[in-house]
Amino acid sequence: MANPKGFLNTREREVPARRSIPLRVKDWKEVYEQGDPAALARQAGRCMDCGVPFCHQGCPLGNLIPEWNDLVWRDDYKAAIERLHATNNFPEFTGRICPAPCESACVLGINQPAVTIKQVEVAVIDHAMANGGLTPHVPQRLTEKTVAVVGSGPAGLAAAQQLTRAGHTVVVFERDDRIGGLLRYGIPDFKLEKTSLDARLAQMEAEGTRFRPDTNIGTDITWEQLRQRYDAIIVATGALEPRDLSIPGRDLAGIHFAMPYLTQSNRTVAGDVVEGQISAAGKHVVILGGGDTGADCLGTAHRQGATSVTTLAIGKRLPDERPEGEPWPMAPRLFEVSSAHEEGGEREFLVSTVEFLGDVKGNVRALRIAETEFRDGTRVPKAGTEREIPADLVLLSLGFTGTDATELAEQAEVVVERGLASRTADYETNVPGVFVAGDAGRGASLVVWAIAEGRAVAAQVDTYLTGSSVLPAPVRATDRPFAINH
Repeated sequence: MANPKGFLNTREREVPARRSIPLRVKDWKEVYEQGDPAALARQAGRCMDCGVPFCHQGCPLGNLIPEWNDLVWRDDYKAAIERLHATNNFPEFTGRICPAPCESACVLGINQPAVTIKQVEVAVIDHAMANGGLTPHVPQRLTEKTVAVVGSGPAGLAAAQQLTRAGHTVVVFERDDRIGGLLRYGIPDFKLEKTSLDARLAQMEAEGTRFRPDTNIGTDITWEQLRQRYDAIIVATGALEPRDLSIPGRDLAGIHFAMPYLTQSNRTVAGDVVEGQISAAGKHVVILGGGDTGADCLGTAHRQGATSVTTLAIGKRLPDERPEGEPWPMAPRLFEVSSAHEEGGEREFLVSTVEFLGDVKGNVRALRIAETEFRDGTRVPKAGTEREIPADLVLLSLGFTGTDATELAEQAEVVVERGLASRTADYETNVPGVFVAGDAGRGASLVVWAIAEGRAVAAQVDTYLTGSSVLPAPVRATDRPFAINH
């Protein structure tokens, strides 16, 4: 185990400091400073090596957390990255943008702050990338079977890497001009610089995975043509259909969904010229929705030079500490302060948007809002509490309703129910040889679940093509995030 007295002697939870706010809002680099190796060893040493490590259950990938905590404490980073890669294809992503359900499940969390699992994870992969530890794993033989993966987000990339290493010829199709899906265009660089994504894609290309960006399946190539050309297909298109807000004034100029705004920003950071870019510069910005995507919009607006930014959430402010009704090892719903929230802006809760108000030119100028009250189990605006707040730019970050790949049902005849592709527990659709993984099948979820489903669907496809598989399958399509009576 790690330091036998680690969690007794080191009770404090240390995480790397974030760069100063005045400095970081002037660039798009990741917000964290370089960590202290001695502090990292101390934090890894707090791991208890529990008889029943609940962190395994909290992580959909089943990461071997006590093992690589012990190895980091012993300064054996070479062995640590091997144990980390044994269950996780992309720790550079989960270590940065996963909300860490493993830490909520950490046994130490019963009476102390949990082990800094994410911090140790990202330190291990960053050390490997900086020291030549990201070597290709080229298959020893080829099976002559072909697989098309549609979508290059974390689920599609995980499935592609697993199947390539199993010896299949894998082609990843992406409708955007660059590979990476939401990792590329949905996550701002201040949370995930694209150098780590590019390094991983270079490894995958060296292993034999083929990438076809700028190819929209359903338009450039029909789903039927894809079925004719490949022995198996994996649908990993995500769940990008945004939830709208149909209230008076919705058609005013200056009201946009969050993802186009973030995508355009990421393109400019990558060096592209975006004509008519949605920008927060010099504007009063209002973000509807208090989740991670809303926080990404907040940090982006700060860096673009917004005059003010206000985030409105329809629900209550969550508690700062674990509620009595959500005891360990449940994943508690807590109030979060992300790096973007630290940088400024107002956050208001229990606010319902009643109407968008416009000027004579048809541009949004303000929002009419009201307090939220709960009536018969539903949230409605409270009469008599209406007021206006200024807004030159409104960003709708209200979640997603399902996949936007409409041709999937029309051309491939895959059953799509309530916006999601229907599938069995083994990820197969009603069409033989067509499988679904990630958000397209489970709905918008965490990056760790996408990777877990990508690994699992790879095992099912390998079995479909060859009759058996030695690839790990960490989760079934019917699995849900770990919770007790949640």
